[in-house]
Amino acid sequence: MRTGVWLVGARGSVATTSIVGALALRSGLTGPTGCVTELPDLRGPALPAFTDLVLGGHDVVTTPLAKRAEALAAAGVLPGRLVAALPDELAAVERELRPAPAGGTQADRAAVTVRDLTDFRRRHGLDRVVVVNVSATEPAARPHPGHADPDALAAALAGGDEVLPPSSLYAYAAVRAGCPYVDFTPSTGLRLPALVALAAERGIPYAGHDGKTGETLVKSVLAPMFAMRHLAVRSWSGVNLLGGGDGATLADPAANAAKVESKQRVLGETLGHLPQGGTRIEYVEALGDFKTAWDLVTFAGFLGTGMRMEFTWHGCDSALAAPLVLDLARLTAAAHAAGHAGPLTDLAFFFKDPLGSPTHSLADQWTRLCGFAHRLHAGGTDAAPR
Repeated sequence: MRTGVWLVGARGSVATTSIVGALALRSGLTGPTGCVTELPDLRGPALPAFTDLVLGGHDVVTTPLAKRAEALAAAGVLPGRLVAALPDELAAVERELRPAPAGGTQADRAAVTVRDLTDFRRRHGLDRVVVVNVSATEPAARPHPGHADPDALAAALAGGDEVLPPSSLYAYAAVRAGCPYVDFTPSTGLRLPALVALAAERGIPYAGHDGKTGETLVKSVLAPMFAMRHLAVRSWSGVNLLGGGDGATLADPAANAAKVESKQRVLGETLGHLPQGGTRIEYVEALGDFKTAWDLVTFAGFLGTGMRMEFTWHGCDSALAAPLVLDLARLTAAAHAAGHAGPLTDLAFFFKDPLGSPTHSLADQWTRLCGFAHRLHAGGTDAAPR
């Protein structure tokens, strides 16, 4: 099943790491550590093989992909040997990257995006193309009448209104082009009622939001533990220090607020209340593409005895996120091939703020994900045997 993976923000750190990783896996130069879909519980014939993935994307910047990969290698994100071993493969992907549509109306830019996606699919004889948003976090969308339904959206776009935030404009174009959409950011994406209705009308599956790669991943394990032991969590405070482009983006208060809201949801919905404290995100340029999170949890046990727990998470966000991007592309492609449409709620395992998820417990989400994968494999697809 030849599958296109179209990355919005294709020259960013997460996308570049995903591209180098996919090329290295395809060439047999690395193993699939971090790729959830290569675990025995998920792997199977419904998923496109790494050799079947064809990569492309949009970005507003023009730095050559090879230069971005070299910079990430110098920063310790990528092994330099892989970048040195893949010059021809990186050059081939470079030829599939397009400048983000600019100028004109949003309707004009959406039309360019649709054309780029359909040309990409046709040029490579792809069965389908999955669009994955890995661009910078944007502020929460301001309400607009055009968000209400497809007819209102069509009228607003025809009138030249700037009705959609960037992530939603890409989601709209993806649906128009018949492409499944994955939002790896906390941006609005496909969550607007007009786009939800349009995706249902066109039979397009989609997934999101905000990839779960660090502190929130730990929260989704620890919060259910406190709840199941009937321990009273009194406060949960976290400090996140980020470098790189993501940190710089989140220095903007509006983008920061959108990210914090996504990160906090797991606690309120798992514990049944939102404990005192909050999450603070700060930009520390010297950290580069790495991040550190420190959390302090205070809780009470039997007879009200007060206790506390602390943990520190230090990781490379791009290296944690990139395999999940590939996992999501493979699973969403398989879901599309199997006829799924609408929100893929069983992919909640991958997200901080998952669509329609009944649980934020990582263990419960894992069970749902395994069941989803088993159903995909049992149903059969047009994928070639491995």
